[in-house]
Amino acid sequence: MTTDASDAVEMRNALLCLRRGTGLPIAFGGLLEAGRQMRISELSGTATHALRSLVVTSGTGLGGKTVALSRPCVVTDYSASRQISHEYDAPVAAEGLRSVLAVPVVVRHRVRGVLYGALRTALPLGGRMLDAAVEAARDVERALVLRDEARTLVAGAGTGWEQVREAHAALRALAGRITDPELRAELLGACALLTAESAGSARVRLAPREVDVLACVAAGATNAVAADRLGVTPETVKGYLRSAMRKLRARTRGEAVVAARRAGWLP
Repeated sequence: MTTDASDAVEMRNALLCLRRGTGLPIAFGGLLEAGRQMRISELSGTATHALRSLVVTSGTGLGGKTVALSRPCVVTDYSASRQISHEYDAPVAAEGLRSVLAVPVVVRHRVRGVLYGALRTALPLGGRMLDAAVEAARDVERALVLRDEARTLVAGAGTGWEQVREAHAALRALAGRITDPELRAELLGACALLTAESAGSARVRLAPREVDVLACVAAGATNAVAADRLGVTPETVKGYLRSAMRKLRARTRGEAVVAARRAGWLP
């Protein structure tokens, strides 16, 4: 498996969430590339580049142990720990790390990557910190699941319009999670290729979030499911849906979807 630009964005966002949630000043991580090897690709709060591009093999070091066991692992003093092997002591020492936690990113029962948080002092990392790190990993997991589903749907889009519509909804939901403006614009451009929107045929002007909600509705999602996909509340989904229905002069959800397709906003 190879990583791409959207993988890097997800990892960077997760590291920022991990640092905010745990209070740890240092975070880093990466996704598995081939077999059981992981390359550390993203750093946050580090003072050197000693850890960048470090390849970690399953079962070795703290991260490798996390990959092998598919569960979080913690050491209070990395270089002195007897709970891990020490193939990576040199880069860890170069960065001056002592207390380190590692949590796996697990998608469909398979480890896809590891997030680390660390201190430069040997202090216990409590359960609250570990819980926050696990939640950051869950965010990456949800994004990877969504993107995997979108890729599968796009690959099989030739089998019918329903698959195209599912792919469109999944891609728009993924775009809403991306903070990098250039990458988000590129993904939305790909969404537009699935609709008449790219040809400039849309006469009714809809807000991006209104299109996101309509895309979920068109794919058969309830308000609750749409809210979960888009990272908002069900009430927010209802608000966007009401606004879109008003603009499209639709009385029902179904009419709104049909009108949006005719206007070129949905496939």
